[in-house]
Amino acid sequence: MLSIIVLAMGYGFAAAVQPGPFQTYLISQSLRQGWRRTLPASLAPLVSDGPIILLAVLVLSQLPATWERTLHVAGGLYVLYLAWGAFRAWREQEALGFGGVVVDDGHGLVKAALTNVLSPGPYLFWGMVTGPILLAGWREEPARGIGFLFGFYVAMVASLATLIIAFSSARRLGPRVTRTLVGLSALALFGFGILQLARGLF
Repeated sequence: MLSIIVLAMGYGFAAAVQPGPFQTYLISQSLRQGWRRTLPASLAPLVSDGPIILLAVLVLSQLPATWERTLHVAGGLYVLYLAWGAFRAWREQEALGFGGVVVDDGHGLVKAALTNVLSPGPYLFWGMVTGPILLAGWREEPARGIGFLFGFYVAMVASLATLIIAFSSARRLGPRVTRTLVGLSALALFGFGILQLARGLF
């Protein structure tokens, strides 16, 4: 159980600090409104991801067992692609690229959830990477599937909250912290990508 929770927390951290529309929204809001008003938006994945996960699991459960290796390989390649993108962001010191984003005030949690739902990232992540792991854990023992979800979202929400606080604390401090997190994300994603490929090929 502990191993799948640790794995899930690694994926949750990596998903939280990946450059994308959702992260950009949170950062822009924290810069404009401060961390206290923006922090509830870190819970947006808990609101928006339910239907995404359900859809991914339903589709995956209908696929033949022989597709499992193919999904692991495809997921591994996708995670390596994400690792390359995170490495480029780290190298170019762009972090999450929040500059120039303008976001209206009000209803931060709802807007953050909508931003997440309308982004391709969660669908690809749950369809190709974390969905197969969740389904495999659930089939082995439902508690392992629940543990995976728990670890993933604890790490994701905590990482999103860290980003919000860092960027609202000081514009000078924010990019440094985020660049470090993105660099760690690139390393984590690279390791996870290799692990996924190994599961599919061996």
